[in-house]
Amino acid sequence: MTLASAAPFLLALIAIALLFDFLNGLHDAANSIATIVSTRVLSPSYAVAWAAFFNFIAFLFFGLHVAETVGKGIVAAAIIDDRVIFGALVGAIAWNVVTWIAGIPSSSSHALIGGLVGAGLSKAGLSAVVWAGLAKTAGAIVMSPAIGFLLALLLVFLVSWICLRMTPLRVDGAFRSLQFVSASLYSLGHGGNDAQKTMGIIAVLLFSHGMLGDTFHVPFWVVITCQSAMALGTLFGGWRIVHTMGSKITRLTPQQGFCAETGGAITLFLATYLGVPVSTTHTITGAIIGVGAARRVSAVRWGVARGIVAAWVITMPMSALMAAAAYFISGLF
Repeated sequence: MTLASAAPFLLALIAIALLFDFLNGLHDAANSIATIVSTRVLSPSYAVAWAAFFNFIAFLFFGLHVAETVGKGIVAAAIIDDRVIFGALVGAIAWNVVTWIAGIPSSSSHALIGGLVGAGLSKAGLSAVVWAGLAKTAGAIVMSPAIGFLLALLLVFLVSWICLRMTPLRVDGAFRSLQFVSASLYSLGHGGNDAQKTMGIIAVLLFSHGMLGDTFHVPFWVVITCQSAMALGTLFGGWRIVHTMGSKITRLTPQQGFCAETGGAITLFLATYLGVPVSTTHTITGAIIGVGAARRVSAVRWGVARGIVAAWVITMPMSALMAAAAYFISGLF
């Protein structure tokens, strides 16, 4: 079977998956551009174009380990069918829309993982879940912001020591230029990790329809299409979340913005290499809190941070419940 001769419902599911990818880019644009916008190094319109470009070319730098984890490492590939994918995507999209409207920087990644688990459980019970893969992903909810926090904190201390004898004006000018580099790296990490989740969904859907042969893999057209959808979503930005990430948690200077983006980028590169589907939202939030805490603990608005963490905790169960509802409703038609 070829894609051209595929059933209309399969094509519709691929379109829904790409819609999720677009919304992921829209929702997570703040992760890539919040610091460079809040420090006024780039205007919002130029910042989203910059981030979209590096989101798109990320496939040139990373393997497809994350796509393989999502495709066969969260829910058993054998139980995947159209209804499971439909439920997972609807659950993830619904939660993304709710949090986007509310301006809450929740995780699109964990919304998708929660959606897969909810729909998989609805079909086959506990046996549907690949517990080792789910545990690795759940552990990343804690580890990715913690690593981002520590790396950003370390970078602040290192950069401050290096710049000890420089004038504040010279430091500001240098890091305004360096933020172009750090924002590029973070956007690469975002595109490399997040777009692969949708690649995994589409690939396992094609595999369940017998369109990939006996071996699970991600076709190149799926890679390009997913990277394009995410880049397009990033172009439209997510301004409510940019405001939360860029100014509500703590006030940032170009030096701090550079440290937050670089610490977050290193975390994402490591996770993508290991095939762990982490949240770029969690990662950059941890890094921003890290640079704020390096100045002084009171520089972080901990009330806002607690609200963001609460959203992290409920994202997977809420998207799982929405996905389960969508799975059961789809069975009525």
